[in-house]
Amino acid sequence: MKRTLALAVLLASGLVLNAAAQTPSAAPAAAAPAIPAKVAVIAFQVAVAQTNEGQRNFSDVQRKFEPQQAKLKALNDDIENLKKQLQAQGDKLSPAESAARTKKIDEETKELQRSAEDARNDYQSAVGDMYNTLASKVFEVVEAYAKEQGYTLVLDGSQQQSPILWAAETTDITKPVIAAYNLKSGVPAPPTQTTVPAAPRPAPKAPGASAAPKN
Repeated sequence: MKRTLALAVLLASGLVLNAAAQTPSAAPAAAAPAIPAKVAVIAFQVAVAQTNEGQRNFSDVQRKFEPQQAKLKALNDDIENLKKQLQAQGDKLSPAESAARTKKIDEETKELQRSAEDARNDYQSAVGDMYNTLASKVFEVVEAYAKEQGYTLVLDGSQQQSPILWAAETTDITKPVIAAYNLKSGVPAPPTQTTVPAAPRPAPKAPGASAAPKN
């Protein structure tokens, strides 16, 4: 009886192994169909700066720094006048008076340089903060627009080391994005044409250096 049972077990296991050997292996999963690439390009810095909100905010920054510009201009004019007076009256002045005027010119020149540098740094910081805040909001519109239009990749052509060598005009979404952002923000167009600054280098999500106030 034990021999018969052992033989039955061996036969059964052999049948299982044979069946397993004859079972065809599972076919590999079919590769997912490739999604055709649809690429767009955008001058992102230009888009940010040329939105109605960007032009308005840049004008606000300019107005904020107008008093500093006026002070720098007044100090510069004073230095120029002192130089002209010294040059015109140099031969009539005593050595002591000539030295005193020269010293005053030097002191005011140093003050002008310090003040101009401080104003330039403050101005660039203000423009940079304004740009970065706005850029993050414009980026959201770029993302939504790209998804809506079925783009799989958006390249920024305003970067200094942009990989774009050439692109058809039909791939440029700069103007549509500006229009979409203006519609979303509700900010009206500025009454007069505003000089658009060169956008500073942005923070993480989105992408130059801004113009400095004139002395």
